[in-house]
Formats: sequence, C-alpha cells, structure tokens
Amino acid sequence: MADNTDIFARLIEDHDLHRDLFAQLGDASSEADRTRLLERLTKELKGHAAAEEQALYSTMLRKPETTDETRHSVAEHKEIEDLLNDLAATDTSSEEWATKFEHLRHRYTHHIDEEEEENFPDYTQYLDEDDLTYMRSVFERRKREESSQAEVTPEKLEEAQE
Repeated sequence: MADNTDIFARLIEDHDLHRDLFAQLGDASSEADRTRLLERLTKELKGHAAAEEQALYSTMLRKPETTDETRHSVAEHKEIEDLLNDLAATDTSSEEWATKFEHLRHRYTHHIDEEEEENFPDYTQYLDEDDLTYMRSVFERRKREESSQAEVTPEKLEEAQE
C-alpha cells in the first residue's frame, strides 16, 4: 500500500485497482463471475467515492480556486453511482448489460483520468500541511467504513432520475 503521507498517491492506488477490476469484469464470461466482480467493484467504487468526498473534496470545496472543478467531480461521482446501480439492475447475460458496462467503464475512466491529470496537480497548489494531515487521517478510516457498508443497489437509471 502507498505511503499515506501522499494522499494523491493513495487515491491513484485505488484508481489502479478500479482499472484492474473493470478489466476483470469486462473479461468475465460467466454470470456468476460478473455478479461477484460487480459486487466487489461496487463496494470499492462507492467506498472510495464517499471517502474521497469526505477527505479531499470537502477540503477543496473550501478553497475558492478549486470549487468549480471539485463540484464537477462530485457531480461525476453521482453520475457514476447511478450508472453502477443501473448496471446492477440489468441482466448480466444480456447485450444491454455489456453496453451499459462499457459506458460505465468509459465514464469512470474519464473521471479518474481527469482527477489524476488535471485536478490533483491543481489541488496541490492550494493545500497546506494542515489540509494534508486532515486528509490522511480521514481517507483510510472512511474508506474502510464506507466500503464495508456499501451495497449493490439495483436501480434502473430512468427510475433514479425521477
């Protein structure tokens, strides 16, 4: 595991795990494997997103220079959760599932690439040691708690937006 003194390295470590889980899920051929991997991916993504929002985004929302890009990232978290729930509500053996999975993977990859290439480098300009200490103390604790409580919640996308 990465040294938690660098919160961005720790977040990227999670992103790398997520990329790997997406690859495994994309290669899975059986419904049982898809179901198992989707559950693991769901717990990872939901736990990571909640902890990231509490540790990093809450800090960055207090910085006027980063408020807009942080709000954008929070909105993407909601979009990804909705897509994840929609995928869970879709028959894993259907062509519709494969299409929704690829859309989710594309949207998530866009999100983490944007974080890693644009947001994280920008954020470092505005953080002081107190911010870093706070983020380090919150992220791991919240990730454990949030991941253990995260559930697969099947909900069709059109129903989530009503």
